[in-house]
Amino acid sequence: MADQQAQDPVFQIQRVYLKDLSLEQPNSPAILLEQEQPTVDIQLGVDAQPVAEGIFEITVSATVQTKIQDRTVFLVEAKQAGIFEIRNLPEDQMGPILGIACPQIVYPYLRGNVADVIQRGGFPPVHLAEINFQAMFEQQQAQAAGQASPIVTQ
Repeated sequence: MADQQAQDPVFQIQRVYLKDLSLEQPNSPAILLEQEQPTVDIQLGVDAQPVAEGIFEITVSATVQTKIQDRTVFLVEAKQAGIFEIRNLPEDQMGPILGIACPQIVYPYLRGNVADVIQRGGFPPVHLAEINFQAMFEQQQAQAAGQASPIVTQ
């Protein structure tokens, strides 16, 4: 019985935490008087790192930058992370767990923190859209497979 339990798959959230958060308003207060609508650029990323045997840190990052012409209104950079215990899973399931399941758990915390810090900065909150982490993971896998050939730069 103990041998069977030792081989049972394990997936547990150990902790979800805010790893990094910054808000910059380099052109305030003058830019706040502008009447023009700013453009918004949002970049997202996912990173998975082993911490110890069977323990992984998954980090979902977001960069939100708003500009009026070439001047920054505000820039938010945030990293939300989670520590997960993942054991006794087949190797072919590890990629989807680390690249899809874990980020889906961490992302709502990131969304809330980004909206909150933007609002605390005196702006209407920017709500990050829902993300299809499965499609994102599959796209990254396809890109990785395509980059197996040598990259030629000029």
